[in-house]
Amino acid sequence: MAFLNLERDGAILTVTMNQPETRNALTGNTAVDEFVQLCDDVRKDASVKVIILTGAGPIFSSGGNVKDMKRFFDDALTPDLIREEYRQGIQRIPNALYQLDVPVICAVNGPAIGAGLDLTCMCDIRIAADNATFAESFVRVGIVPGDGGAWLLPRAVGYAKASEMAFTGEAISAAQALACGLVSRVVPADQLLAEARALAAKIAANPGAVMRMTKRLLREGQLASLASLLEMSAGFQAVAHKTADHREAVTAFIEKRAPKFQ
Repeated sequence: MAFLNLERDGAILTVTMNQPETRNALTGNTAVDEFVQLCDDVRKDASVKVIILTGAGPIFSSGGNVKDMKRFFDDALTPDLIREEYRQGIQRIPNALYQLDVPVICAVNGPAIGAGLDLTCMCDIRIAADNATFAESFVRVGIVPGDGGAWLLPRAVGYAKASEMAFTGEAISAAQALACGLVSRVVPADQLLAEARALAAKIAANPGAVMRMTKRLLREGQLASLASLLEMSAGFQAVAHKTADHREAVTAFIEKRAPKFQ
């Protein structure tokens, strides 16, 4: 059975991790390959304007499959082999998702643990059900964040809060996640997908090509100097001014009507 279930509604693509029997674990299955393929397909499909990512069952994702980690006890699996397995395995998910130009809304339906928490940080917007919890719990099973969490989490909640979460491994509630900026809103569990879809619809109402460029600028702005980002912004803006959607938006504004984007 496929790990990801895809449902298309116009310009909105809902992606559901669909292995509740494994608590939607990201290792020991086809999750990595499917996430990479998803990002590749969406990158090529200009008709997709926004993605909603969520989990089936009561848990968003438990991250790595802890039971599967017993195989690392085998002396034949040397540190070099394990390092390469991470490079060719779960690390492909942050590389693929973080580089995706399409906005991604993460609808966190339950506990997001370890790599599951880090997966939420690879998304652009996080909405949590009121029963969701979040834990950077690697230290509790004697490992480090091998999926980029040490880079992702501080950018979401700040260095001090990320350090507290990573050093203790303790879970925080949805309310605490809202307070530290990890999520942008908390909603009743039975309204989570409706809220995510309403937000996705607002995003999808805008021009897709410009949206992708806007996301790229936001991502690059986390690392680039102001001078570099201004130069990139000028180039993107030159492209944007020549799009049919920009022409339609300006014309609609002048004519006092709603725009009809391609």
